Amino acid sequence: MQMLSQTSYPSTLSHLPRPSSSADSVSVEAALRIVALGDSLIYGFGDPEGGGWVERLRRRWMTPESPAHALYSLGVRGDRVRQVARRLEGEFRYRGELRHRVPDVIILSVGLNDSPRLGRSNGKNFTDFHEFEVDVANLLDQAQQLCAVLFVGMTPVNEQRMPFSNCLYYNHADQIRYKNSTRQACQARQIPYLDIFELWQQRGTDWWQPRLTQDGLHPNSAGYAALLEDFLNWDAVRPWM
Repeated sequence: MQMLSQTSYPSTLSHLPRPSSSADSVSVEAALRIVALGDSLIYGFGDPEGGGWVERLRRRWMTPESPAHALYSLGVRGDRVRQVARRLEGEFRYRGELRHRVPDVIILSVGLNDSPRLGRSNGKNFTDFHEFEVDVANLLDQAQQLCAVLFVGMTPVNEQRMPFSNCLYYNHADQIRYKNSTRQACQARQIPYLDIFELWQQRGTDWWQPRLTQDGLHPNSAGYAALLEDFLNWDAVRPWM
């Protein structure tokens, strides 16, 4: 897997504790408390083997020799940006641990469910684009008031498998529009954004389509394994991985 350097390592993350390279010296103070919030990409739907990329990451930190980071996966299938914003602070406040009163990092991954067309391929977007822009800004501003924030973007869909659930027409044109708006909002706030859609598209259709489930929307086990590798190779997180 290629090393990812799409986003610089901003000041919003530079204060985080970094575990020692020696497993014997890992301490509670060096361990991070992380919450991951979003939609089915956080939930891990489509991966019966590993439970999704967040769960696969959580399991890497379940051994005594690991950095002892605690990761709470709080994905809800079908959530849009507005739903995540509504539950953000409540989820955050109840995820402190040990001497940590609240988490150190929020990982967000949401927006795909705002983008599809309803009822037909040229129908209205589930969330109006201008409303989406406002919702994303509100979510990011709210999250940044709590702690450091990272954003993991959406995976591409297989347009030939649409509609999803017989009514939702996901497509690349709207995906690009909605994810670019999110990426720009993150950049304006110095929030690292991992553009999974662009990375996967660069690898070609023959690479990414086999990493989706039959519904054309969710990654399968191979897709989530690839997504985790992309996350681990991201320069925004490597210092504390």
